[in-house]
Amino acid sequence: MNNGLFSPFSKATCEAFKLLLDLDVTTDSPEMLNAILDADNRVNIVIGLKGDLSGDILYRFPKQTTLDMVKIMCGMEIEEVDEFVTSAMGEIANIISGNAVTGLSEQNIVCDILPPQILIDGLPAQENTAPVLSTKIKTEVGDVELDIRVNPKQ
Repeated sequence: MNNGLFSPFSKATCEAFKLLLDLDVTTDSPEMLNAILDADNRVNIVIGLKGDLSGDILYRFPKQTTLDMVKIMCGMEIEEVDEFVTSAMGEIANIISGNAVTGLSEQNIVCDILPPQILIDGLPAQENTAPVLSTKIKTEVGDVELDIRVNPKQ
């Protein structure tokens, strides 16, 4: 996968964090990995893609970052990752992915997103063998990892 496909996801993440959470962000340069390395102590949200690209987008939020982000969103102190927290984070991932797919359409790449799959301390089954393009999205409440594993339509 090239960086041109990565850019809409990075841009959508930065914009959503600014709009929804009032967080300024910076991103590292993306790196190509053979596998996703770490899922421990994280809320992992997978959004599937289908269409001209198939695969998945994985947002890996450290648990404390997750709690801090939901606190910003709802104005309440939250002590544990529960169904409310995971639902809120799933919605953020949905918004980011929907905006990224809109960005891809500007490159004449047509995709749809699938509903979020939320995994605590776990990773999705690795059915897709495409390399992973990964970056860190850095915020004042913690770093979020954005991993993209897609294949062009055959």
